Amino acid sequence: MTESIVGFDEEVILTDKVRVRFAPSPTGHLHIGGARTALFNWLYSRHNKGTFILRIEDTDTTRSTDEYIEAIIEGMKWLGLDWDEGPFRQTERFDVYRSYADKLIQEGKAYYCNCSAEELEARRKEAMAKGLPLKYDGRCRNKERVQGVEDSRVQGSGSKGQGAVRFKMPQEGRTVVNDLIKGEVVFENTQLDDLIILRSDGTPTYNLTVVVDDVDMKISHIIRGDDHLNNTPKQIHIYNAFGYDIPKFAHLPMILGADKTRLSKRHGATSVMAYYEMGYLPEALMNYLVRLGWSHGDQEIFSKEELVTHFSFENVGKAAAVFNPEKLLWLNSQYIINSKPEELAELVMPFLVKAEIIDEGQALDKAWLSRAIVTLQERAKTLIELANSLRYYISEDIEYIEKAKVKFLNEKSRELLGELKDALSSVADFSMQEIEKVFHDMVEKHGIKLGALAQPVRVAITGGTESPGIYELLEIVGKEKTISRLEKAIKTAV
Repeated sequence: MTESIVGFDEEVILTDKVRVRFAPSPTGHLHIGGARTALFNWLYSRHNKGTFILRIEDTDTTRSTDEYIEAIIEGMKWLGLDWDEGPFRQTERFDVYRSYADKLIQEGKAYYCNCSAEELEARRKEAMAKGLPLKYDGRCRNKERVQGVEDSRVQGSGSKGQGAVRFKMPQEGRTVVNDLIKGEVVFENTQLDDLIILRSDGTPTYNLTVVVDDVDMKISHIIRGDDHLNNTPKQIHIYNAFGYDIPKFAHLPMILGADKTRLSKRHGATSVMAYYEMGYLPEALMNYLVRLGWSHGDQEIFSKEELVTHFSFENVGKAAAVFNPEKLLWLNSQYIINSKPEELAELVMPFLVKAEIIDEGQALDKAWLSRAIVTLQERAKTLIELANSLRYYISEDIEYIEKAKVKFLNEKSRELLGELKDALSSVADFSMQEIEKVFHDMVEKHGIKLGALAQPVRVAITGGTESPGIYELLEIVGKEKTISRLEKAIKTAV
């Protein structure tokens, strides 16, 4: 049997399969913590051949922007987290939320509260001074409803003078959350507040909208950060008030910085797209994020297919995870090492432009670039490092590192460089094999070690003392640039 979701623009077919959602608030870029939540939802849905929904919770109209919505979508696409339904926006559903709130009012499960912000603040301070719970004291809970409210509907900004709408929480007993990660979590109902579900201007609040949306979308599992755990008993009672089945909950432990405080900018980049800008591969970041709280034996590196196959809540830890930038950097280097050079050739292009190594729109021979990348990918930890390493292959000229120039471009090496330039100029087939023969002949002729010739040449060609193998280096740089740079080095040597 199938039915359509109520209140959404698209008709969505409902089944008994797993249905999960990622529901970010567009008040900033996609954060590392949010990305991990999205990833765990995505993996759980894919593992169970279910449905992954993207819902934008943009009811905070003062802070939500279209720019941040686009940034969140961009981050998810970069990570490869495709969704099956959405993105849906809550601001398009205000009338739906008001109709649900009105239903609660009509059934006596919610009430109007006319307390002003100043009155509420004064009572809060009074309760704090007396050591009482800092929650609404319920003085509007049992007031007679305004004449005619029973026959009205909550519309627009609400009827003037009626105030905000509060939900009636149970005042005794306990609420038990059977969490798929944390186990049984118990809340005393005496600690729960009669929370506001509609503000006095008629706009809905989080705990109402999230329940209504999850009901309408037939969400089966709510997978989110454990900073939402305290909202769960409140939402359970709203589910119960409507008479709806309660979905299963899984609250993910927080991500902390190295100092064991909540991850923030002081610990480094926290935005997903900042890692793109820093030259990380999306597969590496995905792999790292899933390992922040989840494990499968001792395995460290996973393909996307392996993650989908093995993911389950049984292996999600209860303790907070610590973000380790060094571990992420190492993991990224492993992905670069194991990537196809042709793929890296595509990925590195924007970084070559940003580093002003090539011009925007400039074409490079991809086969040649791939060969150059093969010589460098074991040394590069990020695409930025890879781009900078490619500089001496691509640029017409190079700059010398001062210490390298002083040590290796001197009067002693000048004669060797001059002789090598003449010998290489006569080589018709500028290949590794022919270049090696020239070096071998000169080493034999002068009775020197290879390094005595290779290091001055390396500085002449790259500007520094580290590079791939010298024969391979010269072959990829090419004959014309090699001769030109040797001539420059000869003139520079003192």
